[in-house]
Amino acid sequence: MTLTPVSFTDTDIDAIADFTGKVAICVDGEGRMDPGARRVNKLTKGAVARLLDTPRWGKLSDGDAVTLAYPVGMAADAVHVIRIERAAKSKAARRAGAAVAKARAGKGDMLVLAGPLRRPEELCFGLAMRDYTFDNHKTGKESADGSYTVMHAKSSELEAAAAPLMAVAEGAHMTRDLTNEPANVLTTTNYMERLREMESLGLKIEVLDEAAMEKLGMRTLLSVGQGSDSPSYTVVMRWDGGEKDAAPLALVGKGVVFDTGGISLKPAGGMEDMTMDMGGSAVVAGTMRALALRGAKANVVGLVGLVENMPSGNATRPGDVITSMKGDTVEIINTDAEGRLVLCDVMWYAQETFKPAAMVDLATLTGAIIIGLGHENAGVFSNNDDFCGTFLKAAEAEHEGAWRMPLGTAYDKQIKSRIADMKNVGGRPAGSITAAQFLQRFVKDDCPWIHLDIAGVASVKSETALAPAGATGWGVAALNRLVADNYETE
Repeated sequence: MTLTPVSFTDTDIDAIADFTGKVAICVDGEGRMDPGARRVNKLTKGAVARLLDTPRWGKLSDGDAVTLAYPVGMAADAVHVIRIERAAKSKAARRAGAAVAKARAGKGDMLVLAGPLRRPEELCFGLAMRDYTFDNHKTGKESADGSYTVMHAKSSELEAAAAPLMAVAEGAHMTRDLTNEPANVLTTTNYMERLREMESLGLKIEVLDEAAMEKLGMRTLLSVGQGSDSPSYTVVMRWDGGEKDAAPLALVGKGVVFDTGGISLKPAGGMEDMTMDMGGSAVVAGTMRALALRGAKANVVGLVGLVENMPSGNATRPGDVITSMKGDTVEIINTDAEGRLVLCDVMWYAQETFKPAAMVDLATLTGAIIIGLGHENAGVFSNNDDFCGTFLKAAEAEHEGAWRMPLGTAYDKQIKSRIADMKNVGGRPAGSITAAQFLQRFVKDDCPWIHLDIAGVASVKSETALAPAGATGWGVAALNRLVADNYETE
């Protein structure tokens, strides 16, 4: 979760020749070079200019890079020439930053000449996001080393502009670390303890243990974890950075540290991926970290339900009827539809306790959303058009794919139970929608609400624009933007 150090310094073109490590320069599509790039070109006896005259350069897109290895006339190991327009928008600038991080490859120092860019802080965000590896459990690995030095004519202004983005990157790295961690390490207790450590950042942390949740009537959550030897928890993270009496935004996350499916056991193939079934809670944790690190002037409360879904002689059975904290009864048809049982109690607790201005829940909830949207977009369900619109705008601004899905009372018949108030599944048709319909029953009429099904975007098999294969950290940037644009006070 610790970012590779990034320092900022005023432009000093005389220092370029003696820099040991790697150097990155930015050149636009027309081949125009700023003073730093021109100095690199002079030092390398025109190597940069010769590159710009090749067909290869003309085929590059914004954010692509070409490497000149062991350049003559410089102490550097390599020069990375980034094609990027000076007025590039954030997506291209971040892509350029990611190219810089990939070029450093986790080793050594890198000097980044960011002079010509209009929004160099976006390049810094891209390199911070992409400079990530999860190798905690590999033996014989090399120790991480090196840092970035970003050279700019107005380095102090750039450092100030980049600071809140670095906080978001650190939050996203936390989300990735949690999501990538194996379940024998990230137990429910270990997870709870990691969240408690964020008290050092100014967050207020409260932990509800099983006795406290039983007293509150959070029996649907408890029913998921009762087959496991690991205790269940609800962890509350409060950031009170806004006006004293302002109602908070509530973020609620599903934290199933491992999901076997319970008695409705999953197939063996691919079950190892269920270490990521706490991805929704990890996004909440990472967002809360980002808000605290940047000192957000808003009131936000993050709540996560931490459980493990295991089969045992004490596990919940298909056919059982459980009473939720709200008082509604749920017939369990499939114990593998456990995430909604965790969320519904935590959502109800959030509304009863904090009276939030609005609420967002996040969960790796259904495989059906992957069938519908693949790995490009999270599914967005909402009871409030305006609130949904603000989130979709935030997600678009941060280039995090999100697509609104429908809700409707016609779907309710699929979760109608003969013996209880509802069933926990409604069959294969519209599986993501019926899951959202289930959750909506635990949302009060006056509470704007969004449900984010992130099963397809939380962890992926191949690298994305700003992340290597594995956990992506999707959602931290979008939720941070949602808070910054709509809930912060001046």
